[in-house]
Amino acid sequence: MLAHGQGSLLNAAELGRSLGVDGKTVGRYLDLLVDLLLVRRLPPLLANAGKRLVRSPKVLVRDSGLVHTLLGLGDADAVLGHPVAGASWEGFVIETLLAVAPQGCQGWFYRTAAGAESDLVLEWSPQRRWAIEVKRSLSPRLGKGFHQARADLQPERTFVVTRSATGYPRDAGVEVMGLTELAAVLRQAG
Repeated sequence: MLAHGQGSLLNAAELGRSLGVDGKTVGRYLDLLVDLLLVRRLPPLLANAGKRLVRSPKVLVRDSGLVHTLLGLGDADAVLGHPVAGASWEGFVIETLLAVAPQGCQGWFYRTAAGAESDLVLEWSPQRRWAIEVKRSLSPRLGKGFHQARADLQPERTFVVTRSATGYPRDAGVEVMGLTELAAVLRQAG
């Protein structure tokens, strides 16, 4: 169930109904999976008091290979043809960036009820944030929700991570780059 819902918001009661168990039981099992480092609960950033913010964490299976195996996806073609491909890429990017993030850097996501969203917000302090959008496409389209999240968060830097090997500037203040390149930038950011 978690693999099918990779990167979705946690709703323990709904997950419990699907599995025929109580939502509290789901929560306890999820706690165990988090403790075993198999699953990540990515918390929402709740810094903007003037907005109706999503308060549920995102749930990510930390190993994208495990996601693919649980879904029976045996090769790259099967993964790319499956609806979970984008969420799998997003989870892989988030795990990679959090693994190389400097000490003291927190990872969050940002989403409002009106649709403003940033897939990953890296925060050293409330005055120092990076907003990161993850796109599987090599030529990503950035929607209204992306731009609204930027306006809400006022990040120091904004990145769009794609599968591209080389980066390029996009709109004013938006940098598009591949995962390897952004991981190197993040390592140096300390």
